[in-house]
Amino acid sequence: MIYELRTYTLKPGAVPEFEERFAKRQPFREKHSKLGAFWHTEFGPLNQVVHIWPYENLQHRQDVRDAMAQDPDLQQLRGTDLIVQQESEIYNPAPFMRPLGGDQALGNVYEMRSYTFLPGAIPGLIESWAKAIPQREEFSPLAAGMSTELGGLNKWVHIWPYESMAERDRIRAATREAGVWPPGGSYRESMVKQENKILVPAAFSPMH
Repeated sequence: MIYELRTYTLKPGAVPEFEERFAKRQPFREKHSKLGAFWHTEFGPLNQVVHIWPYENLQHRQDVRDAMAQDPDLQQLRGTDLIVQQESEIYNPAPFMRPLGGDQALGNVYEMRSYTFLPGAIPGLIESWAKAIPQREEFSPLAAGMSTELGGLNKWVHIWPYESMAERDRIRAATREAGVWPPGGSYRESMVKQENKILVPAAFSPMH
């Protein structure tokens, strides 16, 4: 399984209209493959939508996109006039990540944290996280933990659902106080960049 994470930066104020158009397009798009998640940014870079698509492998992705290009229904329902920038990255899930997609009603807000490392650090990170995740998930579930295969390399993305920002703050404080998070390990010495976004799921997102 691989995941394509697509980030679209939209014209200011265009998120509601883009989501409305996407909702109309979604049944035709999902004839080809299922949506994993869809959010828009609340904090961080504004006017962005983030959507994740699971595929069996890169060939499956290519087959889907080829079929989409020939689908007249999809060609009639486009929202490209609202987009000012598009980014796409392919991710491999960590062994401890549960499959994304389906009916996963996990939270009202999601924090997506993106860490960039020096080359070679990701395997050590996954090893350290695999030991720590069971204790961390006693406080709240992990929605996604995955590393880049294509796109910005040496990048680790983890996504956490919360009922509210207040719950996020409470859980982060509790995990630090309990000493279960963040995981230790030499991989942390190779970290060169950290970013985060607070995301709100669209009404049609499988994860909401």
